Amino acid sequence: MSPRSTALRLRDAAPVFAALGDETRLSLVAKLSAGTPRSIAELTADHAVTRQAVTKHLRVLEDAGLVRSVRRGRESRFALERRSLDDARRALDAIARQWEDALQRLKTFVER
Repeated sequence: MSPRSTALRLRDAAPVFAALGDETRLSLVAKLSAGTPRSIAELTADHAVTRQAVTKHLRVLEDAGLVRSVRRGRESRFALERRSLDDARRALDAIARQWEDALQRLKTFVER
């Protein structure tokens, strides 16, 4: 992968990394990773954070493409969007490959 395409992939993944940089949001993503959509009440059950605060965190995750909400009657249920996480993982994999390539070139140079 070219450095340009890696840079584009990273730019696209930046909102995901920014959203995951908060401990509460990361915890919410972990809870949603079980695959079952959950309500605000379920997501706040063992948090010392208010429902209002969790709602704000969920909006940040939704804006980053990590979470989607589905309205059921008066209740919203939130589910993880795995594709966004997969895209972010591919961006990190691209960076890892660049580092591995650079280290291999350095090793080859030093061994000569």
